[in-house]
Amino acid sequence: MQLPPPVLAPFRIAPNFVGRVWGYRDLRPWYDHAAKAGEPIGEVWLTGDDCLVATGPYAGKTLGGLFAEASEALLGRYARSAASPLLIKVIFAKEKLSVQVHPDDALAQKYGQPRGKTECWYVLAAESGAEVAAGLKAGVTLDQVRDGIESGTLEESLNLLPVAKGDVVFVDAGTVHAIWPGSILLETQQNCDLTYRMYDYGRGRELHIEKALEATRLTTRAGKVEAMVLEDRTILVDEEYFRMERIPVNGSRTGTSLAGEGETGQNHGTRGLAYLFAAAGSGRIHSTGQSFEPVDLPACGLVAVPASSPEFMIENLGGLDLIRITPNWPGRTQPGKTQ
Repeated sequence: MQLPPPVLAPFRIAPNFVGRVWGYRDLRPWYDHAAKAGEPIGEVWLTGDDCLVATGPYAGKTLGGLFAEASEALLGRYARSAASPLLIKVIFAKEKLSVQVHPDDALAQKYGQPRGKTECWYVLAAESGAEVAAGLKAGVTLDQVRDGIESGTLEESLNLLPVAKGDVVFVDAGTVHAIWPGSILLETQQNCDLTYRMYDYGRGRELHIEKALEATRLTTRAGKVEAMVLEDRTILVDEEYFRMERIPVNGSRTGTSLAGEGETGQNHGTRGLAYLFAAAGSGRIHSTGQSFEPVDLPACGLVAVPASSPEFMIENLGGLDLIRITPNWPGRTQPGKTQ
């Protein structure tokens, strides 16, 4: 008889601040962090393999190391693989990012990588007039894309989307896209940081033009996602690799009540890994059976809830805006609408 995996309690993950030439030197008030030397900070990785577990018995271990050691306890039995499935970041763009494209799984594997990169952006904040680019304008050809790269006019071929706080933009693999200044984005993606740069505004970084053109799809499903408002939550996006929900916590609610449709199994059953992100305010996770110490969820912090987690309560300590992110398993996906 197969034994169940060990019980693994919820734990907070320490953010990893990643330098990017287009980022900010001071991330306050979002994070109490400033870059004193080197590159400015453009990305805050919340679930990267090199992020450190911040609480509980595995504190100090890298997240990648914990997945290698306890993948079934984290993911449950129905995961696609034993690897960490999602990379979650907060993007701080003071300048324009490169115009880029990500490969799908097949193309990434052609070049020796384990997976491609489909992603989505949840807009945490946006200035008036903020825009992103997601996809190419109708009728644009690959020859026009190549000409735009060579002439510096590629932006003219991009489909621009105005964005406001609370918007979600889906960016499937193969989509030519760009993030511009004016918004702060919560990015959820396959656990892959593979990017093919097409154009980089003369910053001198490596371009990957031939691979980018090979990866490019002239038409994709990229665009704003229409949220689905349910009685106890709002589904922001539900796609092949991930699901993102905004869940109200009025006072407190049980961990079981956070699970959505298709996640109603008991421990080690259909329930899988979940990440809880505080888009605003703060919360605290309490064990209902005194099996683990309380875990604080600060603003812009992230807590992992393993598949084998004991039962718990989440308490709203003031202004908690809870975002729940889960990897999607086969048979669970209900794709959101794009517009």
